[in-house]
Amino acid sequence: MARTDTSDPNYYHRVVDCQWACPAHTDVPEYIRLIAQGRYDDAYMLNRESNVFPGILGRVCDRPCEPACRRGRVDDKPVAICRLKRVAADLRDDIRDRLPLVPKQKNGKRVALIGAGCASLTVANDLAPLGYELTMFEQHAAPGGLMRTNIPAFRLPGDVLNEEIDYILDMGVDLRLGTRIESLGALLEEGYDAVFIGTGAPRGKDLDIPGRHDSDRIHIGIDWLESVAFGHLDAIGERVLIIGVGNTAMDCCRTALRLGGKDVKVMARRGRKFFKASEWELEDAEEERVEIVENHSPIAFELADGKLVGMRFARLEYYEDASGKQRSRTIDEVVIPCDDVILAIGQDNAFPFIERDIGLEFGEWDMPVVDRVTFQSTRPGVFFGGDAAFGPENIIWAVAHGHQAAISIHKHCQGESITERLPPTLNLGSRKMGIHEWSYSNDFDPKHRQVVPHVDLGERFRQLSIEVELGFDANLAAAEVERCLNCDIQTVFADDLCIECDACVDICPVDCLMIAADGEENVLRERLKVPARNLSQPLFVSGPLKQTGRVMLKDENICVHCGLCAERCPTAAWDMQKSYVGIPKATDEADRTGEWKKLRKAG
Repeated sequence: MARTDTSDPNYYHRVVDCQWACPAHTDVPEYIRLIAQGRYDDAYMLNRESNVFPGILGRVCDRPCEPACRRGRVDDKPVAICRLKRVAADLRDDIRDRLPLVPKQKNGKRVALIGAGCASLTVANDLAPLGYELTMFEQHAAPGGLMRTNIPAFRLPGDVLNEEIDYILDMGVDLRLGTRIESLGALLEEGYDAVFIGTGAPRGKDLDIPGRHDSDRIHIGIDWLESVAFGHLDAIGERVLIIGVGNTAMDCCRTALRLGGKDVKVMARRGRKFFKASEWELEDAEEERVEIVENHSPIAFELADGKLVGMRFARLEYYEDASGKQRSRTIDEVVIPCDDVILAIGQDNAFPFIERDIGLEFGEWDMPVVDRVTFQSTRPGVFFGGDAAFGPENIIWAVAHGHQAAISIHKHCQGESITERLPPTLNLGSRKMGIHEWSYSNDFDPKHRQVVPHVDLGERFRQLSIEVELGFDANLAAAEVERCLNCDIQTVFADDLCIECDACVDICPVDCLMIAADGEENVLRERLKVPARNLSQPLFVSGPLKQTGRVMLKDENICVHCGLCAERCPTAAWDMQKSYVGIPKATDEADRTGEWKKLRKAG
C-alpha cells in the first residue's frame, strides 16, 4: 500500500473528527484548550473566525460536531462541544476592540444582500473589512431572520442575538428594515456589483386534509412562532396538538406550554428512531411534560358548530414486506380532542420576487440552480446561501455558505475567476516540552459528560423570555474540557528514525499501532491487533522501514492522542504535533492580491 500522504491538508483535518464534521470547520480542540486555560476572550475570537455567532450557536447549533466526536467512540457520550462554545461567549469580556477593522476608504464596489439572516450577516462580516459598501434589505422590523422569528427566547435570548448581530451591522452595513424586495430585476437595475440572496425557507408546509380551511385555530408552525416572536400572539388554547416531530415542532410545543397550553401533544407518524428532532430537543420537551405520540397519521380535522374540537388520526403499525421495505397498515382510527393545532411538518422555499426571465434558471422543486462551490446562480453576480440555496438546513451550514459566497462575491467584483480559489492549508507544530512533557493535557479523564443546569420547572414558564438552560459555570466547564481527547494533536511519524523496537506498539493503550509486512489496505487493516474495520476512518501507513522493509500501521479510528507512543519511542520517530487547518476566507483572497493591504494602509 502506498505511504499515506500526510502533506494533504485533508488527511490530518479528517482525523480531527469534530472540526471535519463542522460545516464551518471551527478549530474545536484549540478553543476547548483555551477555555481550559481560562482564556475565554481568545476562545471566543477563535470561534468567531469561523462560525461568526459563538453565543448564538453555543445555544442553538444543530451540533454536527458532537456525533463525530471521538470521545463518543471511547465513552458513552461525546464532549459537550456546543455548550463549551457558549462558555467562551458567556464568560468573556468586551471583545469589540478585537473585531475586524473596517477601512474608512471604501473600495468602490456595492453589494446588495436580500434578507438579514445568518447567511447574509456572514457575507457582510467577511466583506465589510474589505471596503465593500453593503446594503441589507429585511422585510421584518428587526434583523436575524429565522434566528429571531423561529427560535424562541427561552432558547435564544434577544440580548445574545442582538449583540452578535450588532457586531456585524456596526461595521457600517446599511440595514433597511421593513423593506421587502418585490423584484430582483428592479434591484439589479440599481447598479449593484453583486447581489446575495439569503431569504431562508420562509414558507411552512401545509396539510391539505378535510377541515383544514374551516377553522382559524389551525396554524402553520413557522408563521405561528413568528407571530409569537413579534408579540402579535400571546395565548393559545389549553389542548394543543403539534403535527410533526422536527426541531420546529419542539419549539412549537414548548412555546405552547408558555402561552397557556396545559395538555400539549406532539403527533408523530412514525417511531422515535425516525424523528427528525435532535435528541436533546426531544429530551427538553419531554422534561417539560410534552407527550410525544408515535405512529399516528392525520386524517381530518374535527369540527362542531364551526369550532375545532379535535383531530382524527389513523393509528399505524409498521412491518417489512418481502423485499425488506418498511410498510404501514392502519390498526384503527382515533379522535384526539384539541383547541388548537400547529402544523410543523417542514418548510419550503419561496422566491416570488425573482422573475423567471432575467437569466436565472430554476430546477427541481422550483429551486434556483446554484453552484455548490461558488454559490453563484446561473446569472453572473447573483449568489445564494443558507436555506435559500439548497433548502432547509441549519445555522452553521448557512454560516459556511456565507463564507464561501463572500469569497466568490469578492472575486467577481474584482474581475477574477470565482472558480480559482485558494486551497486549504495545513501547519504542524510540535507540542514537545521535554522528554515526557507536552504542552497539552494528555491524561485520559474518565469523567462522564457534565449535565447543563436548567431553570427549575416551576420557574421557567412564568415568562416566555426566561432562558431554560443556564450554561456551564467555570467549574463545570473545567471538568468538561478535560474530556476532550485533543484529536488535533497529531501523532507524526518519521520513517527514517524508526528502529522497529515495538516500544510504541507495546505501550499503546488502545492497540491502534502495529509494525507489519506491507500489503493491500484490506489486508493491512486486518493485521492490526484490533482489526481496523471502520472504513470511514483512515488507516495510516508509513513508508518502508529501513531495517526490514515493513511498515508502521495506525488505526486513526481508535487513537486517543495520549502521546504515550512518542514518550516511549527511544529515537523520537513519533512526535505529537498540533495541526492547524486553514480554511481560506475572503480576506485571504484579498491578501493574496494586495487590495486589503492597500485599503488598510489608506485607513
